[in-house]
Amino acid sequence: MSEYGATVAWHLKPNTPFDYESFNRDHEWTLSGGEVVQASASPDFFGQHNRVNPDEAVVAATSSCHMLTFLAIAAKRGIKVLSYIDRPSGTVEKNSDGRVAITSITLRPKVVFEDADLDGPALQKLHDSAHRNCFVANSLKSEVIIEPD
Repeated sequence: MSEYGATVAWHLKPNTPFDYESFNRDHEWTLSGGEVVQASASPDFFGQHNRVNPDEAVVAATSSCHMLTFLAIAAKRGIKVLSYIDRPSGTVEKNSDGRVAITSITLRPKVVFEDADLDGPALQKLHDSAHRNCFVANSLKSEVIIEPD
């Protein structure tokens, strides 16, 4: 078992109003290794576009977990991967309960192998195995769609 933590900190500046449409959503995530991430709400919810927001962090974490799991499986099978590039996207909308949620995440990985010439079904099998074993995807209610390039 592993356990992970972070510090998420936000402070209201002195003499600043605190109402829904104008309070500053900027905050910091300090990860256990000391890395500080400048975060905010999504611009759709009055946040800053130049800071990471929780929605895109979930999408990126899902892609990252899938990639790392895929690479581990390929390495164990002796399939040398030269590059892996994904441009994932997530859809935020009302779910079946009428609540705003990330309802789907689409991964679009492009994988280049050194020697292996994996056809569609063999490549899909690797992605299916990575998806089944990705603990981030296993933790989500969102549908995760994999569209290999």
